[in-house]
Amino acid sequence: NIGATLIKEAAQNTVKEAGDGTTTATVLAEALLKEVNKPEYKDLSIRFIKQGIDSALSKVNKYLTESAIEVKNSMLEDVSSISCNNDRSLGMKISEAYEKVGKHGVVLMNESPTEDTYVDLVDGAQLECGLTSPNFVTNTEKHKCELENPYILIVSSEIPNIRKIQKVLEHVIKKGRALLIVAPVAQSVKAALMMNKVKGNIKVNIIDLPGFGPTKKDTTEDLAILTGATVIDESLGDDLDLITPEHLGEAEYVTTDDKYTVITTIDDIQQDLQERIEQVSRLIKEEKNDFFKQKLEQRLSMLSGSVGIINVGANSKVELKEKKDRVEDAIYATKAALKEGIVPGGGIALLNAAQELTPSNEAEKILLSAIKAPYHTILDNAGILEVAEPTGGEGINVNDGSKTDMIQAGIIDPVLVTKSALKNAVSVVTTIISADCIISNMRTNESS
Repeated sequence: NIGATLIKEAAQNTVKEAGDGTTTATVLAEALLKEVNKPEYKDLSIRFIKQGIDSALSKVNKYLTESAIEVKNSMLEDVSSISCNNDRSLGMKISEAYEKVGKHGVVLMNESPTEDTYVDLVDGAQLECGLTSPNFVTNTEKHKCELENPYILIVSSEIPNIRKIQKVLEHVIKKGRALLIVAPVAQSVKAALMMNKVKGNIKVNIIDLPGFGPTKKDTTEDLAILTGATVIDESLGDDLDLITPEHLGEAEYVTTDDKYTVITTIDDIQQDLQERIEQVSRLIKEEKNDFFKQKLEQRLSMLSGSVGIINVGANSKVELKEKKDRVEDAIYATKAALKEGIVPGGGIALLNAAQELTPSNEAEKILLSAIKAPYHTILDNAGILEVAEPTGGEGINVNDGSKTDMIQAGIIDPVLVTKSALKNAVSVVTTIISADCIISNMRTNESS
């Protein structure tokens, strides 16, 4: 049970990082454990084995990165369809959403009010600001805080006590609306708001100010323009005691998970937006420092970004839940493919890496042998007898057993998913082989 729990952890970490690849991580972890325990490696020390696996992992990752292909044309549809369990119609909807929002856009999922599944495009932005406390979660299943049509309060300086924002809170409660606070807050303020949220007095969430270091001030002002809020900053002479409902901005929808906050903005409060976009575009052209240039590009992405919403419809609640799970996996996988590119699917990318990389020592052989497992497992599951291992991106189409070019056939995987599955399998297996013993609770028969 402990071994199974550890391998489950590899799968869970993979889906958290890349949104897909749970089966690949599990198959790789099992294959790696079997390979490590083969008689020919029994004389190698654990330290030597770990070093060899780690150095082989670096080689495989480098190979995957160098062989990755940028996603273009119908490849996007292929990735999303495969992640939807080969549902072509759902795959088309997801690729349509990503084509509309672009590489830097955000795609979310909602339940459709009808039986149809369709795509909506709205203005919005994604911030690198996650949940500051699990107590703000409203959707426990997905561990997210979701706020419908919230007011937005942005304060650059710390809110020291609840009295400073009392007028705002009273206004929000009176209107029956939700509130997103973007500000550093004292622990007493956070505790008071969490208690009122748990009691059901107010729908509220607190996130940190967006941006990093010297870009924080500008990014905060960008957010204020997007939402129509006024930034309150004591260092500029603003008085927190004078915060009123007039300083609040608004949004159509806000969702926050462990890493990000996505804000769907309201159209009619973006008068200064175009001017701000042009200003940031000019700064990007003038900036020479790569780090600050990247931060400016993130600001531009936030200001000009769109949010695609896939409204999932079905004929029953059971079908809807299953469909939503598939769409969610495909959204993450498609995002991963856009981020780092794709490689041949069906276990072929890892098989090719094992064929083309030369191990420097016996320990590196362990990983390079184990990474063939996904390819062989797929053939075994399809009932196809072992054939000579294909090379150069070719693989087996398990529908008819024929040899095919995997990329051309649309059998592809996001490179981020493959790398993440391998990394987590290696992490779990090296932990298992390092352990000399296990300490567990012993169950006793309480009736005796």
